[in-house]
Amino acid sequence: MSARLTLALACALAAATPRTAAHAQDTTANQGVRIGLTYDPGTRPGVLVARVPGAVGDSVAAILRRDLDNGDRVTVLADDPLPAGSWNSVNFALLAKLGVAAAIKASITAAGLHVALLDVASGRVTQVRDFPLPVPALSSEWRLALHAASDELERMMVGVRGIAATRIVFVRDGQLWITDSDGAGARAITDRGLALSPAWHPDGRRLAYSAFGDKGTQIVVRDLGTSATRWLAATPGGLNITPTFSPDGATIVYAHGDEAGSDLIAASATDAQPGRRITVGRGSDNVSPSFSPDGRRLAFTSGRSGHPEVYIMDVDGTNAELLTPFNFGDQSYRSNPDWSPDGRVIAFQSQLAGRFQVMTINLRDRSIRQHTSEGTNEDASWAPDGRHLVFTSTRTGTRQLFVLDTETGRARQLTRAGGSRLAAWSRPLAVAR
Repeated sequence: MSARLTLALACALAAATPRTAAHAQDTTANQGVRIGLTYDPGTRPGVLVARVPGAVGDSVAAILRRDLDNGDRVTVLADDPLPAGSWNSVNFALLAKLGVAAAIKASITAAGLHVALLDVASGRVTQVRDFPLPVPALSSEWRLALHAASDELERMMVGVRGIAATRIVFVRDGQLWITDSDGAGARAITDRGLALSPAWHPDGRRLAYSAFGDKGTQIVVRDLGTSATRWLAATPGGLNITPTFSPDGATIVYAHGDEAGSDLIAASATDAQPGRRITVGRGSDNVSPSFSPDGRRLAFTSGRSGHPEVYIMDVDGTNAELLTPFNFGDQSYRSNPDWSPDGRVIAFQSQLAGRFQVMTINLRDRSIRQHTSEGTNEDASWAPDGRHLVFTSTRTGTRQLFVLDTETGRARQLTRAGGSRLAAWSRPLAVAR
């Protein structure tokens, strides 16, 4: 109702004054110009996505709006309040009165999506782009290509690429599932069994995870394109869990356990060379490794101090140091670190009043922030923008995945089926051409 009243008032003002109109012709665009909207956490610029004509136009507009809203850097109008046909001659003054700083006018073509980006302040089209969309429409790859278009539009507006063209892998009922970053298109990629702790290869085409085999839990590498799987040849028998790829994809570090505790093993991701132990736990458990973005250091969970804490060390196992604060006699539980893509902070979970909560620690000054408080919240994984986290939460009464904007504290529910956990967020994914 508020939006309608605002529109009615703006129309009345426009009718009472000389009408200023500008034609949104694609030929006026400067291909090298970015709008350059200023992002401020308190005053996010308004963005309007115009209605898109065509059979799947409503779906295109809805996905673009949702992707930009999920990025948390702009305020997206819920729908297009302007009358049909009004985009042939755009009233920029009216858009400004509606709080719109940028508008997106899209149309579906034989090749994909044609987009014009309008800068309301300057009253002109500043960018025109064509984005190929594979067929059929509404397929998984079609959606990924449209997400990639959303990410590029966000970059053109605020200078930061979005995170829509990513996917999240997680565990439910012993199976691995993959979903788009907006929660759509969830699908199981393994048969029923017991799969745990999935991790993405940097190329986004492979996963490593732990699964039960003839020799205990083994590390499995799965090709998402062919569905082919292979056991990591260097894995010893026994307990093998929490694998992670190095940033270059050449190495897998995982935890191997026996009766004397567990240690981290570094092994080649491609050949059968024996792995090398890089921690000396002496009866303690050392698990959940996470690489720094430059591949030089590892964060991991260790119980060497008597209870789990987060440590960091060089990738060869040297220079290990306690990261999370330890007080003698404190029986706290801090674990499951994930190093942010920008290298500045590490997310982890901390047990507070008997429940896990998502925390981050700044590597510069070791300051800690608590990001959750409702229910149990654990197993956080960073989005490639280093701002959003996906995590497991019981706040709805059952385990579900949520996405958190660590800057504003806004959280959105990602999954709707209970039992979803152990999520990992991919890097931006390549779009099939």
